[in-house]
Amino acid sequence: MRRLLPLFALLCTTVHAGDYPSTVAAYLAQFDQDGDGRIGPQEYVDYLSAGFHAMDTNGDGVLEAAELPPGPRRTPRTLAAFQADLRAQFRRMDRNHDGFLSAREMAQPPR
Repeated sequence: MRRLLPLFALLCTTVHAGDYPSTVAAYLAQFDQDGDGRIGPQEYVDYLSAGFHAMDTNGDGVLEAAELPPGPRRTPRTLAAFQADLRAQFRRMDRNHDGFLSAREMAQPPR
C-alpha cells in the first residue's frame, strides 16, 4: 500500500490536472458515472484508472520505468495490481461499510 499513495497522487494529477472541483460534491460527481450521488467500487476504480491508462503509452497494462516520471520509485506496476490496491483503498474509505462512498467518506482523510 505504501507504493500506491505516491502513484495514486501522480495518476490523479496527470489526467485530471486543471479539473480540480471547488466542492466535495463536485469532486464526487466526477466519479459518479450513474448520477446516484454515491460512488460504487467500479466507478472509483474506473475513474482513477484513467491516469494509469494515460501514462501507459504503449498500452501494455504495465507502467514501465520509462513511462514514469523521474524519481526514486520507478518500479514497474501492472494495471491489475494498481486496481487491486484501489479496491483495497475503497474498502478502507467506506467507513460505514455500505459498499459505496458518500461525499462525506470521500472528504475524510485516508487511513
